[in-house]
Amino acid sequence: MRICFLMYHGSMYSGGQGIYLYYLTRELTRLGHEVHVIAGPPYPSMPPGVQIHHLESFSWFRYVESRRDFLLRPNPWEFLYPLNLFEFATTRAGIFSLMFTFSLRAVAKFLELSRQRRFDIVHDNQGLGLGLLLMKSAGTPLVATIHHPLSIDVRNAVAQARGPIEKARRLIYYPIFMQELVSRHLDRIITVSEASAGMVELAFGVPRQQMRVIYNGIDAEMFRPLPITKDANNIIYVGNSEDRNKGAAHLLHAFRLLRDTTAYHLTFVDRPRQELKLAPRLVWRYGLSTRVRFTGRVTTTQLVRHYNRAEMLACPSLYEGFGLPAGEAMACGLPVLATTGGALPEVVEDGVTGILVPPGDAPALARAMRTLMSDAELRRRMGQAGRERVLEKFSWRKAALETEAVYHEVLGARPALVPETVAAS
Repeated sequence: MRICFLMYHGSMYSGGQGIYLYYLTRELTRLGHEVHVIAGPPYPSMPPGVQIHHLESFSWFRYVESRRDFLLRPNPWEFLYPLNLFEFATTRAGIFSLMFTFSLRAVAKFLELSRQRRFDIVHDNQGLGLGLLLMKSAGTPLVATIHHPLSIDVRNAVAQARGPIEKARRLIYYPIFMQELVSRHLDRIITVSEASAGMVELAFGVPRQQMRVIYNGIDAEMFRPLPITKDANNIIYVGNSEDRNKGAAHLLHAFRLLRDTTAYHLTFVDRPRQELKLAPRLVWRYGLSTRVRFTGRVTTTQLVRHYNRAEMLACPSLYEGFGLPAGEAMACGLPVLATTGGALPEVVEDGVTGILVPPGDAPALARAMRTLMSDAELRRRMGQAGRERVLEKFSWRKAALETEAVYHEVLGARPALVPETVAAS
């Protein structure tokens, strides 16, 4: 089968979408499929055998990241192309137009590639830009993975905004209505948890029968217990702390509550400290500078060592469509302190592989951390149970096989395409 993936933002360090793309395409390639990826910057890492096609971006974010590379282009007139000018202007004004602009560029690249080969399936990863409707009109079946609807991000961002101006900026930032429109015209939607499926149905009005739940996998060969000494009282946080949905503010509030009574250190695996605003500001305000360290971006191998040196993972998210750090930590034998937000109860078994508390409840986080920090045997039992749960339930090969079944289900509803698809696969 020939599959074309779309990934508007392929960062391996933000939201888990780049990780999802890497492992799923790897397993589909190993199953014998020909996999292409059309991706926007920052470009994702791809496994051997996957063909990647890079698209440019003219957003304000790209300008901020690398002004020299952004300005020194072979063709400076590109800035004046309508789509490029629109993308720069809207992102500078605080409107997240990347999904829309990427989808239009992806249509052009898709049609170019289709002249050389016919794709059996287009699989979009969370973008849901209007350009997908143009691809579908060309006759190619369209599947999308929705990790969670953006309405959740908007709700949590607005709730934590300081003042009416910031609330207004958060409201206009996300393209919710575009994603709602596109999602209703997909052949199938894949969600990564039952919680995510329920939120997609509620937010976008998509019938539940149009969705299939396929859990993410965890690379249990990479994420595994290592024979290294733990750093005493070390708690690890892995994620984008600038994303209000991830709950870093509530976690740091909980640490403030424990500051004078409990020995601990917090390791933030996130972007470099100088690129962050929220967490460093709260660390200073709460007097936690001697307790908190920021690693900056790390390799996967380094991340595994960070997990193994920690006593537990803290995952304070207000909502998670799945929660990859929780699964990775469990695979490394760590107990997980998490919330009941979204799919986390589907990943972390409360009282068995970790402790779950209500989202946004700093005192409850503090109490649970105190419980785990004071009981080494409990941490050991939960860590062992977590590893066993990952091995039993979360496999990328299993996810790929179930995704392949969705493709065949969609193609089976299009009789004219079945013979060629089966032959190609």
